[in-house]
This record gives sequence, structure tokens and C-alpha cells, in this order.
Amino acid sequence: MMKNVRPSAPSLGLMITLVGFPQISESIFTPVLPELRRAFNVSASQVQLTMSTYFVAFAIGVLMWGQLADKWGRRPAMLAGIAVYLLGNLGLYLTGTFTGLLGWRLIQALGASAGSVVTQTMMRESFSGITGAKVFAKTSAAMALAPALGPLIGGVMQTYFGYRSVFATLVTMAVAVGLYALSRLPETQRRDVQPPRVHQWRVVRRLLTDPVVWGYGLLIGGINGILFSYYAEAPFIFMTHFGYSAVQYGWLGLVLASASLLGALLVNRCLNFWTPEQVALRGLLFSVVASGGLVVAAYGQQPILMIGGIFLTFLGLNVTLPNALNRALVGYEAVMGSASGWFSLGYYLVVSALTYGMSWLHNGAIQALPWYMAGLSGGMLLVFIGLIGSRIRATVTE
Repeated sequence: MMKNVRPSAPSLGLMITLVGFPQISESIFTPVLPELRRAFNVSASQVQLTMSTYFVAFAIGVLMWGQLADKWGRRPAMLAGIAVYLLGNLGLYLTGTFTGLLGWRLIQALGASAGSVVTQTMMRESFSGITGAKVFAKTSAAMALAPALGPLIGGVMQTYFGYRSVFATLVTMAVAVGLYALSRLPETQRRDVQPPRVHQWRVVRRLLTDPVVWGYGLLIGGINGILFSYYAEAPFIFMTHFGYSAVQYGWLGLVLASASLLGALLVNRCLNFWTPEQVALRGLLFSVVASGGLVVAAYGQQPILMIGGIFLTFLGLNVTLPNALNRALVGYEAVMGSASGWFSLGYYLVVSALTYGMSWLHNGAIQALPWYMAGLSGGMLLVFIGLIGSRIRATVTE
């Protein structure tokens, strides 16, 4: 008889690395979008497809890797995903056509998605309760910090070495992440307890009929949709309209990095006084007010005030996001890999749709993005109150 031994938990540093590299892979493209438009002779809306199509493959990948993480184990699934990610990056570096660029971008996203779903699965089964909320707060900071650093890296590489150097950087990162995971990643799936046979349709039906899952899924998808809509549109606001250089635009990523780090600090402090649901609600309320200020700043053609509005909006969203990630699949522990895969499929489809929506709305006016962010923030607040309101009211009365 096997001993009931809990697998060792992965280190926080490794979790941050694995959850962060897919985010960098998305945002490192942003400062080179205007250059890619010229190099491949396509429109701004077409080149923004490199952003929205990324999440289509990403959504498919999270489902696939979620299933394989249950079948193969967490470690083998993660390593396989990194190998596919490396292949996609090599293809991006070698391609010479826009069609090839989109195709290899899909392969890159398919592999990178393992870093999201498998990492979150490992975290959910390794940490729980308040500890889990705080771990998710720190990794959520990385999820926002990583794409915030991406534009800076991409801007510097493009300015001094050309846009293909960005793809070379991604190849190097894939090799480094793969070696780190190969040497340090433990297996967190418990093998001493036989897992129940997972009937996928039952998992899907349960998720689809759970209003809390819907609420958190729309919330997570909406927050990430705002984030990557910003990355798709911001280069054309700050570089094309206001005349920022690629490096100057890259430094704006530190604004989002600061918002993410401050948000993580606030979450850790707020959880000592309020429940995760209450903290998430306050973060959403703050982001709605801040995004309204961003709209006003855009009409005033004030780039500094717009940057301040962007910072405050993302500060509120980064207070909400870790609590949503931590609470979304409470009660699904027995089928966590499959549930994480299906859940992630849903919210990444939302991210893809919202990012595509920004490219569809692109008209050269700098007010389009602020209005989009404000509208989505307000919509998420209504969804959250409507679908998770009963849980909020219950925690208030406790």
C-alpha cells in the first residue's frame, strides 16, 4: 500500500517564471507592430491580428494541456508545452511572410498556453485558503509585470537590432525557461490516491451551470481583455499619435508593472480585513472610477494624465484579478486539471474576442481605447454583482 504523501510544492520563483513567459510572449510584440506593418505591407488592423489570434490558439492550448496534465502528469505536460513554444519561436524568427507570421504565432501560443493552465493547476492543488490567495496575488503580479516588461524589451531590441531580434529573444527565453523547468519542476499531482475517472461532459455541464464560475470567468477574461487591448492599441496612441520612440513607449510598461506590484501589496494587506470577494469588488469599483478619468484625459489630449489614468485603472484591476483566479474553481479539486482547462478555454476565448474588438474599433482616434476600457470595467462590475452577489452578501453578514 502506497504511503499518503503530499507531493512537494513548486517554488514561487519557478511558478512566477512559468506563468510569466506566456505574457511576455504576447506583449513583446507591441512596440514592433508599426514596424511589422511596414515590413509586411499590411494595415494596422491586420497587424493587430497577431495579438488577437494569439489567444485563439492559447484558448485551444489551455484545454489540450489541461487534459494532458491529468493524463501525463503536470511536469511532462509543462515540458511538452515549452518544447512546442520553442518550435513556434524558431518559426517566427525564420519566416518571411505575414501568413507565416500568423501561423507560427499560433504555434507559439499553443505551446505557451501550458505555462498558464498547468501552472495554475499546480498552484491550486499545492496552496489553498488565505495562503493560496496570497500566492495567487504574487503570481498575478507577475502575470501583469511580465507583459509590462515585454514592451520595454521589445522596444530596445527593435531600436538597436531590428524587429527580428525580438524573435531571437523569444527563442533564447524558451531555451532558458525549458532548462529551468527541466531541472527544478516537481510533479504536484498526487499518485498515491487514484483519481476518479473524469467524464468531460459532466465537468463541462457543471461549469456551464455554475453562476460563480461564469462570473469569475467573465471577470478574468475581461481584465485580461482590457490588458491586451491596451497592448494592441497603445503603440498607435503613444508612438504614432504622440510621437514616442519605441524605447520611450517600452518604458511605459513600467507604469503597468508598478500598478501590478502595488496591487499585489494591497491584496496581501486587504485580505487581513476583508474576504477575497469583498477585495475583488473594491478593486472593480476603483477601476471604474479611474477609467472614467482616463476618458476625460484622452479628450484633453494630455498624455501624462492618460498615463496616470491607465496606472490607476490597472491598479484596481490588479487588486481584483488574483482573488478571481484563486476563488474561481473552489469545489472542483477532484477534477482540477480538466476543470482548469475548460475554464481557461472559456476565458481566453473572451480575451481573444475583446482584443479583436479593439482592433475592429481602431480608427486612429486616441479616445477609442479609454472608452473601451471604461465600458468593459463597468460591464465587469455589473456581471460580478449579478452573478456573485449572493456570495458577497453572505460574506458581509458573517
